[in-house]
Amino acid sequence: MTFWVYILHCRGGVFYTGQTDNLETRIAAHHAGRSEYTRDYRPLELVWSQEFPSRIEALEMERRIKGWGRPKKLALIRGDWTALSQLAARKSGPSTSSGRTE
Repeated sequence: MTFWVYILHCRGGVFYTGQTDNLETRIAAHHAGRSEYTRDYRPLELVWSQEFPSRIEALEMERRIKGWGRPKKLALIRGDWTALSQLAARKSGPSTSSGRTE
């Protein structure tokens, strides 16, 4: 079975990231207002999607993307791998929540 991670560009410039095992049906549900979050952000447009061989991999990618800032999401949508790599490299060193101070 195939799974997808997708990004919708919604009214007001909002990005929505989700995952599904039936991309066509899920996007139709968003357009029809059957998704609680995107209902208030229509119209919307599918701007990026990628297939994954398992639900676990799709869920991991969905969570990863949801943690990204807008510039990184835009680089992914554009397929700008150089910018995506540079943006990923900017986060260096331990996070402040890790408890490490070195």
